[in-house]
Amino acid sequence: MIWRSGLVVLILLLGIVPGCISDEGAIGSDDAQNRLETDKNKVSAVDISYYPQISKFNHTYFDRNGDQVDFIDSLIQNGIDTVRLRIWNGPSDNSSSFAEVLEFSDLLKSKGLRIWLCPHYSDTWADPGHQKTPAIWESLDFERLKIEVYEYTRYIVTEIDPDFIQIGNEVNNGMLFPHGNIHHNMTQFLEIIEQGSNAVRDASDRAKIILHFAGLESAPSFFHKVRHIDYDVAGISYYPLWHGKSIDIVGDVLENLANSTGKEVIIAETAYPFTLDWNDWTDNILGSENQIIFPEYPATPEGQRDFLHDLKEQIFDVEGGIGFCYWGADMISWDGPESVNGSVWENQAVFNFENKELPVLMEFNLSF
Repeated sequence: MIWRSGLVVLILLLGIVPGCISDEGAIGSDDAQNRLETDKNKVSAVDISYYPQISKFNHTYFDRNGDQVDFIDSLIQNGIDTVRLRIWNGPSDNSSSFAEVLEFSDLLKSKGLRIWLCPHYSDTWADPGHQKTPAIWESLDFERLKIEVYEYTRYIVTEIDPDFIQIGNEVNNGMLFPHGNIHHNMTQFLEIIEQGSNAVRDASDRAKIILHFAGLESAPSFFHKVRHIDYDVAGISYYPLWHGKSIDIVGDVLENLANSTGKEVIIAETAYPFTLDWNDWTDNILGSENQIIFPEYPATPEGQRDFLHDLKEQIFDVEGGIGFCYWGADMISWDGPESVNGSVWENQAVFNFENKELPVLMEFNLSF
């Protein structure tokens, strides 16, 4: 298995020892575990994949009363029960590596949180426009590539033991290009997805498999194409900037998917700004009113909360709607106010520019 030797070397070099991510003074796992017993079929998740890197800057966080709070404990206290983590095959540094994700997921599980694993099957970002095959797999023929997908998936599931796992990230156009490009090799794409699904089933009797599509309009068509794949949850990304400015349509699409697939449905990624300002010199993704749902949901702390509140209602009004994941919840301006290589997302995080909890966090409590 080509990929495995590299992982083993990386683990040995890093030692998988606790670094800057500390669990000292933790509130323990009781709060999260008790909530899971009550709402175990619901998902209140955040993607905080950057946090192992951000934590090295030793930021101080505050609750809504201004009292100092541990970042992860704050999430738990506000009702978050699941953390989504991306994993890259061979990143240029340790960020989102197998070693980093394994260490971080162990800490999160010790606090009672569930793990939602998001392997990109790439060395870097995978999304509808980018699905680059990992460098170590580039020279493989298709039959060998399928074996590597199976072995890699089975290994990470066995070692990390996630509660949820995606087979790829935003695979609208396929994955592992050129082999799994839907528009040129639909059959091969389905075979790749099937290998990942088989690996999860062979490695775990509890992990739920998520297939992930970005957007609304073409989601029903995509999930029809994968109807013969063994999976549990149909996931979609919804960002108003890219996927339309009607929350009501989100509910309609989720209901369509739940009915047509017979699967549970989830918003796998979403986010919304609490301001259009910035807190470093790195250009942000969002910075103008024409990029958001305005005036219904202004870029204010309350507008951010109202957006998630109404989106949450759309999700749980659907029979089979199980929850949502807020992407980039951790992405404060970690590298300082003058950084040109910092956060592109600090105005969509769940802590404000003073690292204080925002009202949107109250919407993660699913006890309703």
